[in-house]
Amino acid sequence: MTPSVRLQEMIRVIRSARTQGEERGIIQKECADIRAQFRQGDNGERSHSLAKLLYVHMLGYPAHFGQMECVRLIASPRYSEKRIGYLGAMMLLDEKQDASLLITNSIKNDLSHSSQYVQSLALCTLACMGSAEMCRDLAPEIERLLRASNCYIKKKATLCAVHIIRKVPELAELFTPSARSLLSEKNHGVLHGAVVLITELCEHNPDTLDQFRKAVPELVQIMKGLVTSSYSPEHNVAGISDPFLQVRILRLLRILGHNNDTASDAMNDLLAQVATNTDSSKTAGSAVLYETVLTIMDINSESGLRVLAVNILGRFLLNNDRNIRYISMTSLQKIVQTDHNAVQRHRGTIVDCLKDQDTSVKRRALELSLALVSAVNIRSMMKELLIFLSTCPPELRSQTTSGIFNVAERYSPSKRWHIDTILHVLTTAGGDVRDETVPNLIQLITTASELHCYTVHKLYRALVKEISQQPLVQVACWCIGEYGDLLLKGECEEIEPVQVTEDDVLDALETVLQSHMSSPATRGFALTATMKLSTRITDNVDRIRSIVSIYGSCIDLELQQRAVEYNALFKKYDHMRAAVLERMPVMGKNSPGHTNGDTSGENKEPDPSKPKPVEAGLLSEPASQVCDLLDLLGGTDTPLQPNPAPTSTPTTTSSTDLLDLLGGLEPTPVLTETVYEKNGLRLKIQCDKQTETEVMVTLIGSNSAQNDITNFSLQAAVPKSVQLQMKAPSGNVIPAHGLGQVTQTVVLNNPNKVSLKIRIRVSYSNQGVMHQDTVQIDSFPSPACQPQSALCDTYTSSASP
Repeated sequence: MTPSVRLQEMIRVIRSARTQGEERGIIQKECADIRAQFRQGDNGERSHSLAKLLYVHMLGYPAHFGQMECVRLIASPRYSEKRIGYLGAMMLLDEKQDASLLITNSIKNDLSHSSQYVQSLALCTLACMGSAEMCRDLAPEIERLLRASNCYIKKKATLCAVHIIRKVPELAELFTPSARSLLSEKNHGVLHGAVVLITELCEHNPDTLDQFRKAVPELVQIMKGLVTSSYSPEHNVAGISDPFLQVRILRLLRILGHNNDTASDAMNDLLAQVATNTDSSKTAGSAVLYETVLTIMDINSESGLRVLAVNILGRFLLNNDRNIRYISMTSLQKIVQTDHNAVQRHRGTIVDCLKDQDTSVKRRALELSLALVSAVNIRSMMKELLIFLSTCPPELRSQTTSGIFNVAERYSPSKRWHIDTILHVLTTAGGDVRDETVPNLIQLITTASELHCYTVHKLYRALVKEISQQPLVQVACWCIGEYGDLLLKGECEEIEPVQVTEDDVLDALETVLQSHMSSPATRGFALTATMKLSTRITDNVDRIRSIVSIYGSCIDLELQQRAVEYNALFKKYDHMRAAVLERMPVMGKNSPGHTNGDTSGENKEPDPSKPKPVEAGLLSEPASQVCDLLDLLGGTDTPLQPNPAPTSTPTTTSSTDLLDLLGGLEPTPVLTETVYEKNGLRLKIQCDKQTETEVMVTLIGSNSAQNDITNFSLQAAVPKSVQLQMKAPSGNVIPAHGLGQVTQTVVLNNPNKVSLKIRIRVSYSNQGVMHQDTVQIDSFPSPACQPQSALCDTYTSSASP
């Protein structure tokens, strides 16, 4: 029986095994026979035994005992044994194995062999598993083979040079002269390898860009020859002449034309020719066109050419292949900010992709649709987004609601439309909205004073109909508590009036309090709303007192505390109840561009015409003491009045202002330094405190991009002699347009007083793409207040309690 049959017989027996245990027994028996063959020395069967061992390795069983046999076969003078030996080396050896160093000399000898097939075996093995040491030793041999006359060897040597550059970047200069000369070859395999080699050189050594930009006309001519060449069976793929080489050339042109007008002008005509003459009905043509689009967008191309590129991506959206549609929308999302109008022409097709069955396509279509919303199309786009929200998969609802809130805040045509949109989202997917949605909507409602009656009627109807959506219930309870008198009047021009009685309103709030679906926070909203209604209704105050007293012994501490304080209002401070529970003033925002995605707090602007509400926790103190306590800082806009008389006039005493102790000195500005700025993210460092052995710094992250940055995190590393303590960050989401910040405090303890250095790793997600960068900080800005400063000593002693 011939050796090949023995291998085939082993394969047949292994495949016929019915259980894993039976297969394991067969493998163990075969491995024992292979070991015995290896121990017999040169018996002519070593190569066949190694071939069987490689099959065992492919099945996942241990085969490390064959490593030395690979070394012996590589040194054999027979080609059949060398072939199996090199194959085994590529499968069983890597740069971590000591045995890999033993074949370096054999590879060097075979690179000078008279047979091209032996040379190719050595080149393939070096390109597959060559370590950095092997690459350094054999790089001169590879450079010599790049100038060989044999195209077969030259192609493999080129790819081997690529591996060497990746392993040892400092050897790139050795291959730079030969790489340029390879572009004059006619063989497509050599040309492909040459383009890959030049691309690798340009990426690892930017200094070579100027040298290879001189080859742009030559690359353009090669590309034109491929586009206009006649049918060639050897290189034709689905009607496209060598699409693999075309894609590689386009990628290289993209690198050479980036931020260079001369190189970009030299390739503009070629890119237009490729974009118009390439058939996109086949996958090969789509691949070439996609690379063409990426090249057009990355170089300094003409505006007409960029519009043509966007139109190509628009045609991709109509392709039946979901992969092509996905990459098309991914590319459109990258260029929508720079070529918004061109992408806007394909809005209808993009919106249709929201109906796709594939979740990944839906996600990309959603992100692109949100980016296309503007003040002109906000109404039509919002209808499509709300329809999508009602049918979208659960994993996309949170992203959809957040996106709708952002665009509604930015482009809302009116406050009523804005409120209706958010209420529709809360009704449809209230459980998937962000936590800050409730306070943001409440702030919006307070500013729309003309819509208070309309809003409270609409929210009451929604509350009676459905109480499972907790954010909607919380907003409804808040509005009923604030504007319950408008609800009871039943007069609303914007909506069909419905007569609501006091018992109906209290029944609805009691339903929320008693429902098992209500969260503790929702019950808190409902209890406070019930209490506020005690000053807005006349006939059911006793019922409200009864409801509040029930929760004085509630197991939830927050709810129990509220109930006890409200009971105190009824019993001890009933004369102050009307003032404490009066309608809330208009709430302002920290910045006019604040969006629903912003997590910054809300400012409550007090109305000077109304007394300031008293905190329930302070009601146990006499009124005069409360006034004295709140007047410690002086200069408050509305000092607390012990008697809620609406005619009292607030007074301000500037002479007692604590901040005037310094006599008009300007505050010392806080010095910050920008240490990282990329993709809209800006990271600044601020030194808060510095002593001889300790430095306290604050890292401040802000976002100037169009979308929120999520999953933001910082990691730090310092020398071993320095102790590092990182405080908890203020959050992991940085709002867009610079509307919020995330801060993290770092304390560095330096007892040995060594030179301080810190390395920061920044991780964040922007538009669904994860980014990670490392920044090293060797110096820190001076702190705003040095401990030895006399000014700081004065301020500290004055401000200390």
